[in-house]
Order: sequence, then C-alpha cells, then structure tokens
Amino acid sequence: MHLWIAWLIAAVALGVAELTTTSLAFGFIAVGALAAAVTAAVGVGAVVQVVVFIAVSLASIVLIRPLAVRRLNRRPALRTGTAALVGQTGYVLEDVTPRAGRVRIDGQEWTARPYDEMSVIPAGSNVDVLQIKGATALVHPRE
Repeated sequence: MHLWIAWLIAAVALGVAELTTTSLAFGFIAVGALAAAVTAAVGVGAVVQVVVFIAVSLASIVLIRPLAVRRLNRRPALRTGTAALVGQTGYVLEDVTPRAGRVRIDGQEWTARPYDEMSVIPAGSNVDVLQIKGATALVHPRE
C-alpha cells in the first residue's frame, strides 16, 4: 500500500473524530495528515512526511485554533425579539401603576409596570424600557 493512502485514511479518521467531538483539535491534526499525504504523493521520504505532519498540525493548532474558538464563542451583535426593546424609549398611554398600565414602544402597545414597584408614571410621560418580563415591559420615567 502506498504511504499517501495511509495518510489519507488517517486524515479521514481524524475528520470523523472531529465531527463527533467538535473540539477543533482533531480537525487541525487531520489537516496535518492531508499535508503529509500530499508530501507522500509527491514522493518525499517518510521522515519528511512525519515532520510535515507535525509542523502543519502544530501550526494549525497554535495559530488558527484560538482564532476559531474565539469566533465561535462570540455573542451575536444583533439583538432580536424582546431583547431588542430593552433600552428603547416608550410613551405612556395609560398611567403605569404596580397593577396596570400601557405604553407604546417602537410602534407597538405593551402592558407595562413600573420598574420601581412603588412609583406611578402618569400618561403622556416618556419612559425607558429596562426589562421585559413575559409580555410586560418594566419601565422607568425618563429624567
């Protein structure tokens, strides 16, 4: 059997291991095995193939893996759903009390309660949305 086939089989096995573990380590080692397979197909000796395998694998793990992990762990910059309403300004349609109230936020009517449970916000006031609980906006009067 040609040595490049063995390297190719190793690369496929390491790729499958990466798919099952998602550690981003086996995949980079598989890249090293592919580089060694190319080296073997060209006709270079076994010692050089092993050196290429180790060098490409280590370089990939040391240089590329941290960037990939950082990219995968990054939080999305776009807030959607109710999270996008937090920080918005609203307009009080009905007095906001600890028991009732309605506000208009970004063109939509929401039930509202004061963030400070003891306060009352009169109709016609502008408020800041501090939190969304279920279908209720917790608001605070603008200064």
